[in-house]
Amino acid sequence: MALLDVNGLQIFYGDLQAVFDMNFTVADGEAVALVGANGAGKSTFLKALVGLNEGRRGAVLFDGIDILQMPAEQVSRLGLIMVPEGRLLFDSLTIEENLLMGSVNRRKGSWTLRRVFDLFPILEERRRMFPGQLSGGQQQMAAIGRALMSNPRLLLCDEISLGLAPVVVEQIYRSFADIRREGTAVVLVEQDVKRALATSERIYCLLKGRVSLTGPAQGLQPEQLTHAYFGN
Repeated sequence: MALLDVNGLQIFYGDLQAVFDMNFTVADGEAVALVGANGAGKSTFLKALVGLNEGRRGAVLFDGIDILQMPAEQVSRLGLIMVPEGRLLFDSLTIEENLLMGSVNRRKGSWTLRRVFDLFPILEERRRMFPGQLSGGQQQMAAIGRALMSNPRLLLCDEISLGLAPVVVEQIYRSFADIRREGTAVVLVEQDVKRALATSERIYCLLKGRVSLTGPAQGLQPEQLTHAYFGN
């Protein structure tokens, strides 16, 4: 049984349909890339999974539990956690306080404040500082660390490399090896398709709210991906 099993998911904003009959699976401990152009529906899909979009129809099972109409707080307690685009840290809280906010709905597990600091040492150095005093890359590390504090079974990462320097992106992506060693599955929504493919076992491509390509991340022909991405 898949850890996450999505069947025929439709997502609406009022009368506007953003995602059409989407099927999507993630196995325990697997890394899956979700790619597509701006406006393809990637972020909308992730938000729907964690209960942040009310216009949903279809079936979404997490570890065999129907979560389609479950509130976001309850979804997080099951271990389905999102690192949102733009990080969305609490500006009035220190970095350490932001990290501790991730433990509000904490599951049992090995991720602690100490382990997050071991993963991202710069956060320990700047634990008493506020998000606005950190670089974009350091803020992204804090957002990932906050998510890890809940001990997730599946981590949804939305555009974590957006706007960051390549050296910082490389450091953040190296951290996924440690995260996955704990058995955590990962879904990566990325504009950097090459990096997403290199980090994942499987890929889904969205085009105008529909899955246009799915399969193993390795061995894809460039023309296959181009057609799936742009539809031409």
